[in-house]
Amino acid sequence: MSKTDKTKKNIPHKDKILPLEKLLPRLEVERAAGKRVVFTNGCFDILHPGHIAYLEDAAACGDVLVLGLNSDASVRRLKGAERPINSEHDRAVMLAGLASIDYVTFFEEDTPIELIRAVAPDVLVKGGDWTIENIVGADFVQGRGGEVFSLPFRQGYSTTSLIEKIKALREKPADGRDA
Repeated sequence: MSKTDKTKKNIPHKDKILPLEKLLPRLEVERAAGKRVVFTNGCFDILHPGHIAYLEDAAACGDVLVLGLNSDASVRRLKGAERPINSEHDRAVMLAGLASIDYVTFFEEDTPIELIRAVAPDVLVKGGDWTIENIVGADFVQGRGGEVFSLPFRQGYSTTSLIEKIKALREKPADGRDA
């Protein structure tokens, strides 16, 4: 067995992390069983309780939750050169480990519109910081008779604020006094 084979074998939840060409046939099987496919997307750079609650709420909107995960290059373009903190592989493994998520797939673009068109979800979901009119793919999903939801935003949770808190802690002297 090669090193690559061993690495692939040891990836937790690898059956949930799929490239689009392997995801689409699985979704056909799910739909044939009468299941409603829900789609959401994001960077999910530092997973926090707000993300967990949001993903559980998203999963409750249907039967199968597909998460479109921004690639590292996409995150850098959207969030800046210092991001992502966690690699796309690590982010995917953490997300795939959640019971609420059925499948994780990547997209390289700045928006997931092409992925949404390919997945053709029955339900499209984003967090409450997005109005339905501004959700990428909303018109496509609604045009097919699907539903689009902007789920309530959980106050007090933010990847950006976590990063700022970590930076502030690094700047404090070792004795804990403010500089």
